[in-house]
Amino acid sequence: MSRAPATRTLKRRAQPSRGGRKAVRKVGLLDRAVAAIPVSEETLRKATGWVMFAAAIAVLVVMASWLGVPGAIGTALAETVGRAGFKVDRIEVTGASRMDKMTVYAVALDQRSRAMPLIDLDAVRYRLLDYPWIADARVSRRLPDTLVIDIVEREPVAIWQSQGQLMLIDVSGKPLEPVSPDAMPPLPLVIGDGANEQEPAYQKLMEAAPPMRRLVKAASWVGDRRWDLLFVSGEKLSLPEGEAASARALARFAAMDSRDRLLGRGYVSFDLRDPTKLVLRMPGGSTNATAITGEGA
Repeated sequence: MSRAPATRTLKRRAQPSRGGRKAVRKVGLLDRAVAAIPVSEETLRKATGWVMFAAAIAVLVVMASWLGVPGAIGTALAETVGRAGFKVDRIEVTGASRMDKMTVYAVALDQRSRAMPLIDLDAVRYRLLDYPWIADARVSRRLPDTLVIDIVEREPVAIWQSQGQLMLIDVSGKPLEPVSPDAMPPLPLVIGDGANEQEPAYQKLMEAAPPMRRLVKAASWVGDRRWDLLFVSGEKLSLPEGEAASARALARFAAMDSRDRLLGRGYVSFDLRDPTKLVLRMPGGSTNATAITGEGA
């Protein structure tokens, strides 16, 4: 019986490329990503080195604190980071239009050390909140050398007159800064002791009769219990006590003025302290009382 010939697998030796050409190395995904970055490899290596160095120092500082290493050692590590270039050299302030930026810079730089790890961001924020114009502040680091401070300022909505002094106030009634009589901005005037604290109530009162807002020149807080409104046309309107009662009375007066043109007709004042009747005072001291019936009485 004849045997089938044995099959042998022949291994081919690697042949050199023709013409002496070298084999092309495949470019990996990571290599392509690095090449796409618009900086040189040298710059990228330096930046990576700084980041790794800063991260290592930060870990050491945290570990030192966690393990109870004396504060002097942790501070020394943080100062090392500062000497390596991670220290505050620039302050970037945004959102400050009325607040003096030099004051913000002074608060931010009032530090025992400018090394980034030693900057107490919360302390800077709380010190800034002590200034009347600042409603809120956000403080953050931008490595390697910038402290970023975003200011949220208060908006003045009225001028408060008390004991001969004029003061800008915000919607909550917080005093912001004095203003001179010859440089008053076109804002409503609230008059009287404690009138600034009633600013939220005054704004709510004006919402009861929006057309009256542009006609009111000033509002006087009387006896710490009620409002007198002074109109641009010269008349005074006395409102009753209580937020709800005064709002209803003002809405009723606005409706009567729209119907009968009360303002600008020579009256001296209007009295609605008794919500059931409107008392009109005319030049010379004479008065006329008109009963109010229906809604608002």
